[in-house]
Parts: sequence; structure tokens; C-alpha cells
Amino acid sequence: MSNNSQYIYGIRAIQEAIESGTDFHKIFLQKGITSPLFKALEGQIHDRKIPHSYVPAERLQRITTQNHQGAIAEISEVGYADFEETVERILQAKEQPMFLLLDGLTDVRNFGAILRTASCTGVDAVIVPKQGMAPLNKDAIKTSAGAAFTLPVARVDHLKDAVYYLKSSGVQIVSATEKAEDHIYQVDFKNASAIIMGSEDIGIHPSLLKLSDCQAKLPMSGTIASLNVSVACGVFLYEVVRQRLV
Repeated sequence: MSNNSQYIYGIRAIQEAIESGTDFHKIFLQKGITSPLFKALEGQIHDRKIPHSYVPAERLQRITTQNHQGAIAEISEVGYADFEETVERILQAKEQPMFLLLDGLTDVRNFGAILRTASCTGVDAVIVPKQGMAPLNKDAIKTSAGAAFTLPVARVDHLKDAVYYLKSSGVQIVSATEKAEDHIYQVDFKNASAIIMGSEDIGIHPSLLKLSDCQAKLPMSGTIASLNVSVACGVFLYEVVRQRLV
């Protein structure tokens, strides 16, 4: 069993965890099982929209050699905040809130480093998708230097839904992408804003780019065309700080 995550295994144990409101990173289900109890678990997972995937038995055996009954759940190390409740609370409390949306980061250390920087720069909440996102596990928590325990991290089924919600609430959506024509220093961050940072390999999904109010890039020189996402995120966030201090 991995030292970087917490797992529970067995159908009834996972069912009880679901009923108790446990936050899951993902549930792994063995392909080909059709028992009534297994089907009941599948129903709960679909009803609660819990991230899950179907895998070969060998994948589950690599996690544990115990009798898992074809189901292993990876539990989130830190509880996630409710998206709408968190956003509404922040919007009521602040005139210039700052949100950060992460589109499919896969490296837990990048995730943790971004949480640390977000906390230092006054980000009010981080929003991530349920699927295709690095887990908030021990490595991420350690790299965050404790920020994971103090900064609200909310999960949504789809980031597009979060963007629509924020835009309808008067929040400016800014996508960080090297494909942009404008530099970050041409964007006004003095109003309620949300920055979208993309994944390490493919960046921000085109559908999110289209929904953004504006796109911005960092000026680059030299032979390397891009920065590590956690570094780029730090530059963007400190530009927000600089503008709001003026």
C-alpha cells in the first residue's frame, strides 16, 4: 500500500464511508464484477458523482493484497470545501476576492507548491475538477507547508460550471496561456478575479479558454519557451498583489 495515500477496501467499508460523507479522491473498481452488492456500490458512486475508474484486478493487487472484493477507495487527506457555499461566503465578505482554478494538474508537488503560493498571496479559494486532478495527498500537503489545511479547496464536477457560476457573480476570468496576445501586465486585477492555470503538458482546455474574459501570458526570453506551472502561477499571483497594493 502506498505511503502517500490512505485507502479503504471492501465493498461494505466503502459504502459506509460514502454514507458518512467521506471525501474521496477516487474509487477503483475491478472490471467484470457483476454481483448485486457490487452493483449497489456502483449505484451509490454514480448517485454521489464520486470520481472512479474501472481497472484490472492486477491494479488493485498492487495497492493491497487483502480481500478488497473488487473495490478500493483512495481517501482525500484533506476535506474539500463546498463550492457554492464557499464562493458565496467569500463574495459577501470581500469586494476584491481572488480565486484560483487549476485545470488538470497531475503533479502533486506542483499542486502543493501552488497552494503554498496561493495562501501567501491572499487567494480566497482554489477550485479543482473532480476528475483528472492530482490528489491532495501527503506529498501535496507537505509541499504546501500547511496551506492545504487553511486555504479552502473546492471540487466541482466540471470547471466550466465553476467558470459560469463565477462569471454570473461578477468575477473576471483570466486564463494563463502562452497562446495569449496580451501580457499579464496588461490585465486589470483590481476587481474580483479568478485565474485559471492549466495542466503541465497541455495547458488549459480550449472550452475554458473560450469562456474566459481575457487571456494573458508571461513575457519570455531565452531558448526555453515556458515555465513550470507552479512558478508561472506565482508570477501571476504576485502581479495581482502588486496591482492591489498600488
